[in-house]
Amino acid sequence: MKKKIIIETAIMNDNKLIFETDDSIKGLMPREQILVDSDNSAFVYLMEDQDDYTYIVLPENLWSYLKAALDQKLPVLIKTNLEQIELINFHDELEYVLSNIKGNSNYGDEFVSKVEGFFLSV
Repeated sequence: MKKKIIIETAIMNDNKLIFETDDSIKGLMPREQILVDSDNSAFVYLMEDQDDYTYIVLPENLWSYLKAALDQKLPVLIKTNLEQIELINFHDELEYVLSNIKGNSNYGDEFVSKVEGFFLSV
């Protein structure tokens, strides 16, 4: 079964975006891919260990942090009290996903509207 880590806390610190979690991230490696959970209005960064994938779920309440990190090209990390891991290729993947969502009703009209209004408005 795939593990989900739902991020509830994010901070901008030392020109970095840091997602904080109490869940263990030991042994996880960035998969350098972002997926979409349009039903729950979330982006999902994929990580893996030797056995399976772990989904780092980034819900809508964190989108302002995602946009700021994207606009400023800030490194993005996930952190616990014991360790931190940089989410490699985060910006390229998010930009790619956003470009696929634009005008694409396959993601659901409500989600597309939210994403376009938040990330793609001029």
